[in-house]
Amino acid sequence: MKQKWTLQNVILLALIGVIFSVIYWIMDPVYQIVNSGLAVIGLQAFTNEITLGVWMMAGPLASYILKKIGAGFIGEMLGAAGEMFLGGSYGVGTLLSGFIQGIGSELGFALTGYKNWFAGLWLSTLTGTVVSFGWDLFKSGYIHYKLGLLVALFIVRYLSIFFFSGVLVHLIAKLLDRSKLLSHE
Repeated sequence: MKQKWTLQNVILLALIGVIFSVIYWIMDPVYQIVNSGLAVIGLQAFTNEITLGVWMMAGPLASYILKKIGAGFIGEMLGAAGEMFLGGSYGVGTLLSGFIQGIGSELGFALTGYKNWFAGLWLSTLTGTVVSFGWDLFKSGYIHYKLGLLVALFIVRYLSIFFFSGVLVHLIAKLLDRSKLLSHE
């Protein structure tokens, strides 16, 4: 695996960060709408779980496309920083979330030794779920929930991350590959 970063790699990583900054910023009001809708039926605890997969897409996409150690973490941090600078609802806290999510995403690729990027993508959906859920146990007070609710929240979070940060990322990468937009090193 070639680990030297090229100018093309840096520009692509920056583009991923900028694109996802906008997507993450757009997700702030979407989150509020979903939360309001679920609150009516007493299920607002699931809002974060349903939407989190979108907020975790930059990292896996950066890793999967660039195939560089640290690309996922940096991609997620760039997306979070951009969301914050666009005036996202969560301010500086967005950076901490990006840090936690970036570590979770990067860990899946690290578990393969950065050798099997396809397996790393699918592992990153699991490690991203575990790390971010572990953080929310304390940050969001999930530790006080009953076991049944915790299991349900974890499953919904995993499904969201699996779909958005796994399936959708894989499809985006396939489309980019088919388009020949990205040259392979």
